[in-house]
Amino acid sequence: MDLSAYRYYLKVERGMSPNTVASYCSDVAAFLAAAGKAGTEVESGDIVGYVASRDMSKRTQARLLSALRSYFAWLILEKERTDNPCDAVDFPKLGRYIPAVLSQEEVTAILESVVPDGWQSCRDRAILEVLYGCGLRVSEAVGLKVSDVFFEDGFVRVIGKGDKQRIVPLGEVAADWIRKYLDVRPFDTDDLFVNKAGTPLSRVSMFNLVKRQAMAAGIHKEISPHTFRHSFATHLVENGADLRVVQEMLGHESILTTEIYTHIDSQTWQRAILDHHPRK
Repeated sequence: MDLSAYRYYLKVERGMSPNTVASYCSDVAAFLAAAGKAGTEVESGDIVGYVASRDMSKRTQARLLSALRSYFAWLILEKERTDNPCDAVDFPKLGRYIPAVLSQEEVTAILESVVPDGWQSCRDRAILEVLYGCGLRVSEAVGLKVSDVFFEDGFVRVIGKGDKQRIVPLGEVAADWIRKYLDVRPFDTDDLFVNKAGTPLSRVSMFNLVKRQAMAAGIHKEISPHTFRHSFATHLVENGADLRVVQEMLGHESILTTEIYTHIDSQTWQRAILDHHPRK
């Protein structure tokens, strides 16, 4: 099934991130292959049967149904269909997602588990400091350029979901480690975090880095780069940072998304991000 036109629609007209586009197209392709039908022929029962025949979590079901709803809505726009079969399918009810977080002591242990004995280890420490100290998504960290780092002004320019640009405060600790890394790395390229070939580090490499250093620090929780983002936001809120400022920094479209970080022990939020930065 050729989904190139649908992929173009998601990327250009909907402005979705490359990862979301890939995820949606993968889900739709897998469904259509299993159904053995063209998108114009799919009925609600095909969707219900597909979901029921697979062992999926409620969150995975919701993601799949969102992808399918988008696909059939696109077919309607293209006048290939007049109805959306997802309208007759009940979406799973999701409980409020509470992310796993690390304590500040655990974060510090992971950061300090990196032994800076070469340019790659300096890079690894800089990555961890940026993931935590700037609260970036892994895709945002992978895409950073040297020209996105403004040391004198104390911020980094980030391209987030939907190719939306935002400015994120850069703490002194993260800035120092980026400087140390740039001083010793053997490549002159605008890509900030690179591998031994001088090309941009992959998302998988960053996942592996986080897991490796967590083990080195003796922390056996199931964590990922996103755990640093969750932990950073939670620590900011605990320290009294304004929720609207945290929302802006993380790039959340809705304040409701940011409110999950009030689940531990929120105080009255009064000061700006860097006044309460957990790595200042």
